[in-house]
Amino acid sequence: MVTSGTSEAAGRPAFKKAKVPTTHTGLVRQARKINRALADVYPYAHPELDFTNPFELLVATVLSAQTTDLRVNQTTPALFAKYPTPGALAEANPEELEEIIRPTGFFRAKAKSLLGLSAALRDRFDGEVPPRLEDLVTLPGVGRKTANVVLGNVFGVPGITVDTHFGRLARRFGWTDSDDPVKVEHEVGELIPKSEWTMLSHRVVFHGRRICHARRPACGACPIAELCPSYGEGETDPVAAEKLLKYEKGGQPGQRLSPPPDYPGKPAPPAAVPTAGEG
Repeated sequence: MVTSGTSEAAGRPAFKKAKVPTTHTGLVRQARKINRALADVYPYAHPELDFTNPFELLVATVLSAQTTDLRVNQTTPALFAKYPTPGALAEANPEELEEIIRPTGFFRAKAKSLLGLSAALRDRFDGEVPPRLEDLVTLPGVGRKTANVVLGNVFGVPGITVDTHFGRLARRFGWTDSDDPVKVEHEVGELIPKSEWTMLSHRVVFHGRRICHARRPACGACPIAELCPSYGEGETDPVAAEKLLKYEKGGQPGQRLSPPPDYPGKPAPPAAVPTAGEG
């Protein structure tokens, strides 16, 4: 883990903000150093969606758009209990499906995607999730991000998953200046060995969710601050920054109801069961 000294007088890290390298070689070295540092900070990094097979991860990833992984994880147990296979989900009553996935938001569009991709899996892929990006992106509701999540986490095919967290941190680190997910994916892919792409995605997303937040990064509590060209954009006071930490870094439950055995935080709670009289 990267650490830094502190100034007792100011209570702030005693180092200068890192500069973005001006050469490609320098940027490669900086990116790989950050990746190694994040690996030290998050040796337990993992996909934060609960799943037991490729189909469940595919469905959960589609549902995760515009919502939290926690909300998806609280929703999918009932979904997979009722529709455990592509064939079963393809035959679902649309209104019943919409009601189950309503908590994830945009439930009508998501239900349409789930019905379409399930029918495609049943009719074109013998009910199996295909292990190729070229096939996955032909499924309704499945783009490169979703395809890379599935490929990297169930098929062992390296991929960079560019969600809002990854894109934000890639720009803060100086790895790209683009807002286009595909361009970000390719530019970062040129800096990091392909074998590291999937784990890099997990590490960066973990860091974005726990410390390097969108509106108020916890710079003063960041263990890789001395490597970051954007240090100072957020709260630099260590005490104040400590209060901004989320999930296991802040002593709170994670997003998975069934986290991996090596996860140091607490499992998330299941969805609350409405009491009598509640909607």
